[in-house]
Amino acid sequence: MSGFSLVLNICDQRVWAGCLRLAVEVIFPPLSRAFVLERSYDQHSSAVLRVGPGPGSGSAAVVVRSARRNVRDGRDLQLDVMSAVKLQECRQLISSQLDGVVDFWLKHSHDEQYGGFFTCIGRDGTVYDELKYVWLQGRQVWMYCRLYRTVERFRRPEILEAAKAGGAFLRKSARLSSSASPWKCAFCLTRDGKAVKVQRSIFSECFYVMALDELSRVTADPDMQLEAEQMMEQLIHWVRVDPSGLGRPPLPGDVATNSMAVPMMLLCLVQQLTEGRGQEMAQKYRELGTWCVSQILQHVQREGTAILENVSAAGAELPGSAGRLQNPGHALEAGWFLLQFGAETGDEEIQKTAIEKFMELPMEYGWDGEHGGLFYFLDVDGHCPTQLEWSMKLWWPHCEALIALLMAYRHTRRPELLRRFLQVYDYTFSHFPDDKSGEWFGYLTRDGSVALDFMGGPFKGFFHVPRCLLMCERLLDDLLQTHNE
Repeated sequence: MSGFSLVLNICDQRVWAGCLRLAVEVIFPPLSRAFVLERSYDQHSSAVLRVGPGPGSGSAAVVVRSARRNVRDGRDLQLDVMSAVKLQECRQLISSQLDGVVDFWLKHSHDEQYGGFFTCIGRDGTVYDELKYVWLQGRQVWMYCRLYRTVERFRRPEILEAAKAGGAFLRKSARLSSSASPWKCAFCLTRDGKAVKVQRSIFSECFYVMALDELSRVTADPDMQLEAEQMMEQLIHWVRVDPSGLGRPPLPGDVATNSMAVPMMLLCLVQQLTEGRGQEMAQKYRELGTWCVSQILQHVQREGTAILENVSAAGAELPGSAGRLQNPGHALEAGWFLLQFGAETGDEEIQKTAIEKFMELPMEYGWDGEHGGLFYFLDVDGHCPTQLEWSMKLWWPHCEALIALLMAYRHTRRPELLRRFLQVYDYTFSHFPDDKSGEWFGYLTRDGSVALDFMGGPFKGFFHVPRCLLMCERLLDDLLQTHNE
């Protein structure tokens, strides 16, 4: 190997030490003793690392920015040193955060007397309300099972037993025996499982499906899988045939609306039920998946410049504030659902739309340029949204953004998507995690101050944070593995 110089532009001071160590100790260890190291700054105030055999050697400089250079015979070999170091740093923090979040819920949320989970939990682990929310019961069962099934370090008996107990509580208490439909579920239950509230929507039932299907995978219980599929058939009937079983009376002024949450949720369930279950199951839900995608794409409005939360049943923009409503976090979540669907079906156009319209576009209009973070709600015409919390920074949109942008970067390797991911990453991990509890705050003011200091509540449970951390851990493993090959 002839003499050479290596130049790294390091804009982020935090990765300086890592880049230096990687360059000297990892990339070219046999030559490390002979190197001359110099740190300086260029005209852009970026740190510059020069590694080489010293002055007077006559060797030509090789600049490494986003490509690995093969210094043998001057041929190029791709290497993104900064990205590798930063992504490894992300991987370590995300894994540590996931461990802490899991430990918090294992320690504080289990109801050993009646089964199920408490979710209204303070920073010190105190349960401040014993009501049990069916959305969150189903989500926690699903999350425990997914961790147990897919990650070796979480294949622990206490996680499986907690999931089983949560599933038993759901099956015993969630469905309303007094309802006109035997499949309708409550929204909220007492500690011992008595119904308190019911919603005229499909979401309690959706998370019931997720929970039972995932639990059936770790217990090999065919009855649970069958019940999940039966509930799915009822959901399809309510959404596509007759919604009267949900309990909403038809009103003369009510306009038929396509709310993006509904096809999104059904697409999520299609992916859940068909994962790893062969062609017969995939074929069973193929038409539904395609329908869900078409319904989601109706929300791309104004000649492709906006994602609107609500459109008419025919896919047209609705009047008023409801029609102008934007939810950047929901759009980003829909984006990674669509990207997964496009990858599974080989539909490149869907993949392109998922990234450009449902990820890059919401990041442009949804990011707060003054304080950082994603707005919760926006009005496409710039009016003040009517939701009181519109300017707050909530945990779950940032979780969905991390998943979406990292998935898009893995799919495309486009540097701007990595830059966006790191932008969200830096904001998220400097604002939401709580060192005291090991969990995350959920609700911040616009300037990033903590507004509500509990760790769990009626809508924040063991779901968005651990799902995000789990998925990002796996995506980062894939990226780092590819980088090292």
